[in-house]
Amino acid sequence: MSKHESVLSHALAIPAFNKLAGKRVVLASASPRRKEILQIFGLEPEIVPSKFDENLPYTSFENAHEYPVATATEKAVEVYQRLFEDEVSPDLVIAADTVVLSHRLPPTSDVVPSMYPQSFPDIYEKPTSKEDNLRMLLDLNGGTCEVVTGVSVVYPTITAPGYAIKSIDERTIVHFQQNSHRILQAYVDSEEGLDRAGGFAAQGMGGLLLKKIDGDWWNVVGFPAASFFKLVQLLIDEEEDFLSLE
Repeated sequence: MSKHESVLSHALAIPAFNKLAGKRVVLASASPRRKEILQIFGLEPEIVPSKFDENLPYTSFENAHEYPVATATEKAVEVYQRLFEDEVSPDLVIAADTVVLSHRLPPTSDVVPSMYPQSFPDIYEKPTSKEDNLRMLLDLNGGTCEVVTGVSVVYPTITAPGYAIKSIDERTIVHFQQNSHRILQAYVDSEEGLDRAGGFAAQGMGGLLLKKIDGDWWNVVGFPAASFFKLVQLLIDEEEDFLSLE
């Protein structure tokens, strides 16, 4: 099996892309948005969707931000283990999971994640129906929520169990306009939000519902590219054997 070249010609000439060049990089997701975001920045990994059921019990986590990180880790490990027996095993598997956390605080410009109360927030994943989508938007309407993406990478090591896992989470604050029920219903009827965490797409018609975004725009769209490439650079700097094993 020949390796798929994941680094595109327009990628910046920086150590992260130099290290990824010629490596088998896999995205454990079928999300077209994550694929498109990585392509924009010069990375085109193989697409191997994870078969993990994504059924971790949300309330079992002490901190809500741990939930998408744990899901992303399970996705990445499942794909890495499944592909390990290939003639060319993966050099890097990337997985992500995004959730929306609802925080009933005034939508002011000085709201930052550290100001949120420690009580467990409501969690919004993908709506199960149009009715569920409307429920989510009514809850979020006129308020502030937090988009959290957990990103995990798995790569080979010489120590047991033969691979290592590194994870990050990215947090972005989204402020909603005070929208009329008519606008919310019209957006739900468009069905754009049905496959989005929180039931809205900031980069699409869902942008009409929003007042502003504090933090990484790409995180709200689907993948925190800047933080991901920063993680790759950190691994290059701190781990001598990172992506160097044959």
